[in-house]
Amino acid sequence: MAALTQNAALRFKQNRFCSPDLNRRKIGFVNIGDSRMMNRSRLKVSGNAKSNVETVNGKEVNGVYVDGTPFLEQRNTDSLKNGGNYEYLVGRFAEGRFVFRQSFVIRSYEIGPDKTATMDTIMNLLQETALNHVANSGVAGDGFGATREMSIRKLIWVVTRIQVQIDKYSSWGDVVEIDTWVDAAGKNGMRRDWVIRDYNTQNIITRVTSTWVTMNRETRRLSKIPDEVRNELMPFYLNRAAIATENTDRENIAKLTDDTAGRIRTGLAPRWSDMDVNQHVNNVKYIGWLLESVPLNVLQDYDMTNMTLEYRRECHLCDVLQSLTTINPKTEADHQQNSTTKDDHLECTHLLRMEGDHAEIVRARSGLKCENALAHFKMTNSKFLSDNLGLAILGAHAYIGKARIVLGR
Repeated sequence: MAALTQNAALRFKQNRFCSPDLNRRKIGFVNIGDSRMMNRSRLKVSGNAKSNVETVNGKEVNGVYVDGTPFLEQRNTDSLKNGGNYEYLVGRFAEGRFVFRQSFVIRSYEIGPDKTATMDTIMNLLQETALNHVANSGVAGDGFGATREMSIRKLIWVVTRIQVQIDKYSSWGDVVEIDTWVDAAGKNGMRRDWVIRDYNTQNIITRVTSTWVTMNRETRRLSKIPDEVRNELMPFYLNRAAIATENTDRENIAKLTDDTAGRIRTGLAPRWSDMDVNQHVNNVKYIGWLLESVPLNVLQDYDMTNMTLEYRRECHLCDVLQSLTTINPKTEADHQQNSTTKDDHLECTHLLRMEGDHAEIVRARSGLKCENALAHFKMTNSKFLSDNLGLAILGAHAYIGKARIVLGR
């Protein structure tokens, strides 16, 4: 009886999870190729659409590709528009379809210890807006933000440089409005810019510019932008800069070494959740690793006001990384005479590299501003206290010695 029960269990397991029929589709662990399970896999759909989960909106559902329009090419948003949350969910076009606009609420899990949005949160929102821009443009293919012609040629987008300027960090519950648009960047690149506004005041709180190139997803080699892809993009080009030319960071970022780095953090390893659909670590993940080598007291007492990142190579799941940082007081040119040093401003140079051969992954430069007056006092007076602490201790010992002599008399 026990053997019979075991064999029945094995047959059930094979039929449910290990079916040799490759044409059967699955949702999670449910085989909807089996008519007995199909009745349990139906969704309620308004209108005349079929209720079978395989044909909902004619798109991929939970890992199942359904014949029809590719997932990122065109979305059925009628029900969202009627619900009143359309702008929050998928965004909308503005200024004659040159600008894509989307609003977000800052969630509790998107803030840091200071109760404001983290740099990772800001970068993720920018990425989400850019992808929705492509998804709603009518030229999207079956890739991660790729166009139809890119998908045909097995091309993907990779970022080479990003510059972020932050005037104010949003807090938990704040609503932000993000605008994004694209333009040409030389002969073989595309520039994508963003501005983030406070939804209530409409004040711009963050400005971002970036440069992107195409890469073959199979050979992992950079490629020129084909004319067919360029023709898809040109109708959306907008000659506008989020960051003014005079404020654009065009200087090369210095390379850090073991000798020039102030701090080095080793043994950083990507996790499976750090990977994206392009089979490499998502560019947003690098920021957290770069900050791993920044002293804790700096992270606690300073706010990052700007950051420039130069991406040099991909990072994969099996790689082990090192994070290097050096910190210096920021020097700004005086408008009248010589340069002056601001003690409440710091400039950091970062490097993320392979731990084995030290191949560079990302170079970065960031500016930090001290928002804590007490921390600023400690920072500016730490050298004075250090230089004079020894003298103070010697003076105290001399005084105590003299007192003992007096008492001895």
